[in-house]
Amino acid sequence: MAGRRARSQLARVLGLGVGVAGAAALAASYYYDDDQHTKLKMVSVTQRQFVRVTAAESLNARPTHPLPTRQLQLKSLGSDSFDVLIIGGGATGAGCALDSVSRGLKTALVEMDDFASGTSSRSTKLIHGGVRYLQKAILGLDFEQYKMVKEALHERANLLDIAPHLSYPLPIMLPVYKWWQLPYYWLGIKMYDLVAGSKCIKSSYAISKARALEVFPMLKKDRLVGAIVYYDGQHNDARMNLSIALTATRLGATIANHTRVIALLKEIDESGQERICGARVKDELTGKELSVRAKCVINATGPFTDTIRKMENQETKEICAPSMGVHITLPDYYSPEQMGLLDPNTSDGRVIFFLPWEGRTIAGTTDTPCSVSHTPSPTEDDIQFILREVKNYLSPDVEVRRGDVLSAWAGIRPLVQDPNKTDTQSIARNHIVHVSDNGLVTVAGGKWTTYRSMALDTMNAAIKACNLTPLHQESQTDGLLLEGAHHWTPTMFIRLVQDFGLESEVAKHLAHTYGDRAFSVAKLASLTGKRWPIVGRRLHSEFPYIDAEVRYACREYATSAIDVIARRLRLAFLNAQAAEEALPTIVSIMAEELKWSEREKKSQLEAAVKYLQQEMGQNVNRASRERIPINLTKSEISEYVKRFNSLDTDKKGYISLNDLRASLKARDQEVPGETLHEILKEIDLNLNGQVEFDEYLQMMAAIKAGSITHSRLAHLAEMAEEDQRKKITVDRSGGGL
Repeated sequence: MAGRRARSQLARVLGLGVGVAGAAALAASYYYDDDQHTKLKMVSVTQRQFVRVTAAESLNARPTHPLPTRQLQLKSLGSDSFDVLIIGGGATGAGCALDSVSRGLKTALVEMDDFASGTSSRSTKLIHGGVRYLQKAILGLDFEQYKMVKEALHERANLLDIAPHLSYPLPIMLPVYKWWQLPYYWLGIKMYDLVAGSKCIKSSYAISKARALEVFPMLKKDRLVGAIVYYDGQHNDARMNLSIALTATRLGATIANHTRVIALLKEIDESGQERICGARVKDELTGKELSVRAKCVINATGPFTDTIRKMENQETKEICAPSMGVHITLPDYYSPEQMGLLDPNTSDGRVIFFLPWEGRTIAGTTDTPCSVSHTPSPTEDDIQFILREVKNYLSPDVEVRRGDVLSAWAGIRPLVQDPNKTDTQSIARNHIVHVSDNGLVTVAGGKWTTYRSMALDTMNAAIKACNLTPLHQESQTDGLLLEGAHHWTPTMFIRLVQDFGLESEVAKHLAHTYGDRAFSVAKLASLTGKRWPIVGRRLHSEFPYIDAEVRYACREYATSAIDVIARRLRLAFLNAQAAEEALPTIVSIMAEELKWSEREKKSQLEAAVKYLQQEMGQNVNRASRERIPINLTKSEISEYVKRFNSLDTDKKGYISLNDLRASLKARDQEVPGETLHEILKEIDLNLNGQVEFDEYLQMMAAIKAGSITHSRLAHLAEMAEEDQRKKITVDRSGGGL
């Protein structure tokens, strides 16, 4: 350690930073410095090395062996026999895999898409007990609801402990606009603290109107009397889900994404009864089919619960009541960096959260009964509802514009059906565990925060129903550290800056996303060719994501560009347009890692663009702009004709890529062709590679209406027209002296 510190200091004295090779060596010594302390027994499984836990004290030791490749995982699926096979790679399925393998059971998990590709990546990003559910429990004297809140508050504290790099406390403000509500809300929130007991993150408190406006200056001040501030947790949901799955495979579980279950396997047991004994699965990348044998099969497929249950018995009664929740992403200036907002009484009785997240602001959610879909999409009605509710709580000085919606996404909540109630809002997200006559174990309902307790209950039921013999009868996951948590510290990012020469913002992002695995990511970073930062090429100038993360994502089972932009990075959720702009670079890096052909690169790019359009709000954003009436004055239209013609210099009636290039060249500016394509695509409504005058006017009308916040093409046209006007003025004056 002393030698490493001395080398780092020497490099800084010489003014050279730390070279790539040196940085890699330094990080490597940190990365492997716990090898001698790890007590794990290696077992050979079909010519690969997996870890199986045989000593309780080894569970929280940091694994140092590399992750097995996806090919090895699939090989294991087809050749090994398992105690438990879990269908579903969301939070609950991954939680079941971790609970199972940590008890010493031979475990496999398959997911038809990517880990967290469904509901688990589309949440409100909160780790919470449920203030709303506690209110219902108290007012309705509902002990079941109370128990659910109590359990969730325990799980909230556990998640903050086992993944401190990914989760953190977040203060949330509840603004109060009527005097009588102050004591009412204060008492309710204090009950929330009381139920949490020793697991309370921080005590809630009341603040004055002046203080509320100081910490949340965007807040509407008319009739504001004060506010209550309470604490819940927040996290990167998709990364948390992946970390649970990776922790499971580090401990010996076989996991495979993009592996679809196409049938359940059955056999006749000794008593003559038909039993589930595994599943027939299909690798979605190659089309190859495998039979996976297991003593117990667990159905943890969220909204698709009934699809798997019907594979066992077509006549089975459906138990899942799907409900769609929509969220939107807004710019960071809509909320303070460290304070969320709760609207407990929206116009239709729903609850809206307004939260800072990953450098942006997210708002949601809606709650609408829906059908199950692999590609849920946000609707304009849901987006407008959220914007209206946000507007009700913000100062009139803050113009809430439709064009500020950077991304919009929909998630399907797998709520448990209660035949006595009709509206999904009154259905508590309690989970159920059901064992069929043939031994299929199904877990349904619940919520993100309680994934671990859901897994615990599921595994207890599975062990009993399928006569499994685990090494540990009790669950081992309470306090079990997740991937990246073992050596993480709040100041770890400084080491990344000093040892690798990363930007501070990038280093913070890596530390908070990958924890102590950030050093492995940094080792893959490319040289920038600049004096500073030394390594780490950004994928997009507005975000701290770097090239190394794409390479590392491929080692963490990302097999498509969608896997990367949506779940390994959160770019699609933060800004759909920025994600599309970063796609060519991401696809090129993945092509190097995964040996893609030019045809595959094109296919990946097209699929990712389609995903952004359908599932991340680009289509609905475009449609909202097209519906804006061209409500421009005569003088405005006259001005826009001049601007359009300043780019369309040869009067073709449209603006082409060459027109943009010529205009920029006249200003001595060189812009890459990809950027020019992006500028054109912003308003090329009919997607023909050129912008007609009516499209240009539609854009200017949308900007005027607030449906678009800004446009690079509009700015270029304005500059070109200004340059032309200056040129005419100079020519008419005789050209100078």
